[in-house]
Parts: sequence; C-alpha cells; structure tokens
Amino acid sequence: MDKILIVEDDKKIREELRTALEKKGYSCALIEQFQNVAEQIIREEPLLVLLDLNLPVNDGFYICQEIRKSSDVPIIVVTSSDSDMDELMSLNVGADDFITKPYNMHILLAHIATVLHRAYGRKTSMTLSHNGLTLDILKSRMSYQGKEADLTKNEMGILRMLMENYGTIISRSDLICQLWEMEEFVEDSTLNVNINRLRKKLADLGLNDYLVTKRGQGYMI
Repeated sequence: MDKILIVEDDKKIREELRTALEKKGYSCALIEQFQNVAEQIIREEPLLVLLDLNLPVNDGFYICQEIRKSSDVPIIVVTSSDSDMDELMSLNVGADDFITKPYNMHILLAHIATVLHRAYGRKTSMTLSHNGLTLDILKSRMSYQGKEADLTKNEMGILRMLMENYGTIISRSDLICQLWEMEEFVEDSTLNVNINRLRKKLADLGLNDYLVTKRGQGYMI
C-alpha cells in the first residue's frame, strides 16, 4: 500500500487529510513532533510527502532542503500561501509540486496520483470500492458481482462523492455545488434526474437499496 506522510501542524487539517487519503486507499503516517522533521521523514520511508511551509521550529523550505541531501522522495508542498515567490522557492529547494489551501480534495488527489506516476512510472489506483461495488473513475464505470454499467459524468460525480464519504449524509446542495460549482444556475430537478438514473443503473446491477435518501437531509450509501 502506498504510504503518504503528512507534515502539517494544524491537527484538524492533518486528520481531514488522513481520512480522505485512507478512504482513497493510501496508508498515512503523520508528523506530530516538529523537531528533526527531515530525519523523521527519512526514517519513515514514505512514497510521497505532503509538506506545509509554515511549521514550528523549521519551515518547509528548510525541511525540503534537508530531505534532498539524502532522499529523492516526491514532495508536494501544500500551503495557505499563494505567493508566486513561495512556489518558486519551493520548486527551487526540491519540491515536486505546489498546491494552495483551501484546495479541492479531488484536485489534491489528482496531483498526488500524477506525482506518484511521474516518480515511479506507474499509475496509482483510481478505483473506489464499498460493499462489493467498485467504481472505476478513469473509465467512469461501476461493477458489481461481474456486472458492469457505464456512467455519465454527473452520475459518476455523484457516486464518487457518496463513496468517498460513505456512512455520511451528503446534502443536495453539497452535491450540486460539487458537480456544477454554482448552485444558483442549476435547477433542483436536474439533481433528481441524475439521482434517479443512477439508482436505476444500481438496481440493474442488483443493488436496489444501495443509495439511500434521508428525507430533508440528503443522500448516503
């Protein structure tokens, strides 16, 4: 399993990252003591590091430089700074990529997959699985017990969001914002149509009660 090491001093962000990455199928390690961070990273031997810039004791630039003295592990700087100079400095001291907070988790996951592929010459997993159902994100296709069904872009987006947050109710407004970004430009009935089509495709695979409606709250699996 691909291990990603998170170097982030904000506990809430750290835990949110770990939860999202573990749902995606990655193994995670956390840095929680910020003395000798570079040494801890080398010792952990991760496949990739997510590194904040603003850290106690030493900043991310220094840590990146120290890592590069003995390791080529891929490093993605994840920071609240959107300064061009910080991005340039990060790349100059050895970072492989730079992404700013607040970030879209799907975009961050795509950056991680791209950097891992570039570094190790292989594609990382782009599938999600839950209760026997597998979603192939690259092919926009779901499968269950040997049966398959192709999904439209919106159907795939709805199912992906629900699978990445299984066990949690996702509101209609959250689904709309995720799929279409600007809620005011989308009719409420548009979501209904896509939900109903997705439900029918799930039923055709034998999953009649997979997608559950929570009246007045939203949907969950």
